[in-house]
Amino acid sequence: MKATLRTVRLTLAEPLRISRSTTTARDAVWLTIEHDGLRGHGEAVTSVYYGLDTDTLQQRLYVSGRDLGRFPDPESALREWQARDGRADERPAAVTAAVEAALLDLCGKRSGTPVYRLLGAEDAPRAATARTIGIVPAPHAAAQARALVAAGFALIKAKAGTPDPGDDLDRIRAIRSAAPGARLLLDPNGAWSVDQARHLLARYAELGVEAVEQPIAPGDPEALARLAEGSPLPLIADEDAVGLEDVRRLAGRVHGVNVKLAKCGGPRAALRMAESIAGSGTELMLGCLTASTLGLAPAVHLADRARWADLDGHLLLADDPWTGIGGTDGVVRAGDQPGLGVRERSAGTSGVRARGAGTTGVREWSAGTAGVREPGAGTAGVREPGADTADVRKPGAGAARGTGGRP
Repeated sequence: MKATLRTVRLTLAEPLRISRSTTTARDAVWLTIEHDGLRGHGEAVTSVYYGLDTDTLQQRLYVSGRDLGRFPDPESALREWQARDGRADERPAAVTAAVEAALLDLCGKRSGTPVYRLLGAEDAPRAATARTIGIVPAPHAAAQARALVAAGFALIKAKAGTPDPGDDLDRIRAIRSAAPGARLLLDPNGAWSVDQARHLLARYAELGVEAVEQPIAPGDPEALARLAEGSPLPLIADEDAVGLEDVRRLAGRVHGVNVKLAKCGGPRAALRMAESIAGSGTELMLGCLTASTLGLAPAVHLADRARWADLDGHLLLADDPWTGIGGTDGVVRAGDQPGLGVRERSAGTSGVRARGAGTTGVREWSAGTAGVREPGAGTAGVREPGADTADVRKPGAGAARGTGGRP
């Protein structure tokens, strides 16, 4: 097996302000694994909150790609990779998730099977996804809500947590007035105190909000559970529900947990979390980071398991470099194609900028000899450098760094 890394810059269509930060762009590192002429793809994105910068992702994905060289085929690699769930692992969860996604994509293509079937589902999942409205002036929020409803969205998620709670209330009133039939979720990203939360939850219940994510600062799940016990609205743990043990502790004590593949470690870890809350009264929400369709696709293949789907990260981009899961009409869908069912748009039209690579193309690291070519470049493909070695060049090593092309 061979592995290749490429790093691109994903720019948002407009800045996304939440209670603790504003995001305008982030880097994505794409992992491509090739075996016997087929390729599987996965994506990890940078996150200040989770301590993931570009160099960290590149280095950890490089090590993971090199590790794949000891396996004879993707199927054996996937079996061992998924068996690591719940074990101590030095890899960031986002890296683990990206590698599992690429292996699932490749194994699905090799067997002619969509990923959702590899994960145990019979029918292609489809789900109404929330679409996020950031902390913006109330008139702008109202205009966004009207446009989303006109496009087909039935579920809107609004960010909250400004220093003046009245600003948030004004925004939600404006959204509710502009979209009276829409379901509303609220996400303060842990910005409220417990006392504020007790007061504000009642106000938002009056405005018809359906549920609230992580109302208080993470780090005290007992306080969140106590707040949920008397809350007039369902509370969904997000930042307090990172790993399997977190979810087990909260099962039956909060109304929902927001599972993101980038924070839990991938589809198999997410399924274990779903199993751990089954029958407890705590329901599953599938969330995401802002990422491309490639990064969102694995979660879409799990979407039928969730009570709430918040899988709109690709919809927040100015130009999504991948396609294949829909979402612009308010519904994300997994296709019946083998693997993840996504494809990269033309490099000349996607609008993706390479990080540090001029005006077009992508930055690539690959390994091996001078005969190794960029994945997808031309018709000859990639020359096999060795049957059982991982074809990954350590970031920053040598002249294989370049620009241009497609995966």
